[in-house]
Amino acid sequence: MTGKVWFTADLHVGHRFVAGLRGHSDTNDHDSLLASHWDRMVQPDDQVWVLGDISVSGSRAQRAALEWIADRPGTKHLVSGNHDDCAPMHRNAHKWLRSYLEAFESVAPAARRRYGGQEFLLSHYPYKGDHTEVQRYDQWRLPDHGLPILHGHTHSGGRVSYSTKGTLQLHVGVDAWGMRPVSIHQVHQLMTEKLKENDK
Repeated sequence: MTGKVWFTADLHVGHRFVAGLRGHSDTNDHDSLLASHWDRMVQPDDQVWVLGDISVSGSRAQRAALEWIADRPGTKHLVSGNHDDCAPMHRNAHKWLRSYLEAFESVAPAARRRYGGQEFLLSHYPYKGDHTEVQRYDQWRLPDHGLPILHGHTHSGGRVSYSTKGTLQLHVGVDAWGMRPVSIHQVHQLMTEKLKENDK
């Protein structure tokens, strides 16, 4: 019997600046809180899709974050973000892939899933939106052909937004879900609710 499926993004393990934005003066406290939520919710036979940014860029930070990921329960899959040096936007991505695959079952720049008959895409980036005034990384964003997208990157507390074309965007980053992973069932419920609202 297969386990549950979870989503999360923007863990930023060991990232002092992000930990501070989240109210933690110590990265150990920040990382321990993330770990306690993950370990309590995720079972060994579950899947967790991490939609980018496990840490901050840099060899030492990434290796420490990969160890942190490896210690967590579940089978982990990474959809890489701008702070993950295995992402194709980085020149040395090919050199990092082997290290990432020691912690993750798969690593890709995007993915596609289906649940409850609904197709949706996974990306670190939404079709539209950023946590800066200017939208960045357009070259690495998926084109919007109308499929709902699950994403991280924005560091917003909001869970729902819409692209320029009106396509549903669901934020699964820890900033929107109380520093916790969110289940595929919760995501599907929210997606179904919002898609019905849009059809009215």
